[in-house]
Amino acid sequence: MGLFQILLLLFLLVPIIEIYLLIEVGSIIGAFPTIFLVVFTAVVGAALLRWQGFTTFQRVREAMARGEVPAIEMMEGVVLLICGALLLTPGFFTDAVGFLCLIPAVRRRFIMEIIKRQSLSVSGAAYSEHSVHEQRGKRHESRTIEGESWKEGDDNRR
Repeated sequence: MGLFQILLLLFLLVPIIEIYLLIEVGSIIGAFPTIFLVVFTAVVGAALLRWQGFTTFQRVREAMARGEVPAIEMMEGVVLLICGALLLTPGFFTDAVGFLCLIPAVRRRFIMEIIKRQSLSVSGAAYSEHSVHEQRGKRHESRTIEGESWKEGDDNRR
């Protein structure tokens, strides 16, 4: 299933789920309490998102101060951005997904799953490209040899 089909499915299913949940909750607790609940979850979600965003930004700064690349923290920032859009979208389903993304352990597991899937697809693409070269009879092999060099008598090794 391609990306276009997945997005089309999401754009069709999510509004249907939201409408269904709003009607069901509204029939149980009434229209005004349902509207209040939707607005309340958006406000609480925005406050939690702000706090999580500042925490993530602080971790980015700390990692950079240590000289590390804050890759995971930057991906968390992207997930938090998507989470914010979900929390500001009226509805219970999007709020539930948005609140799940606010839980750091869930967010990190989601990010690690994306990294794992991407590394598998990249290695699979490299494997299939290598197979194509072998099938064409153009076997390309490359070698990288790492080492050190220095001049005799030089104490500063490079």
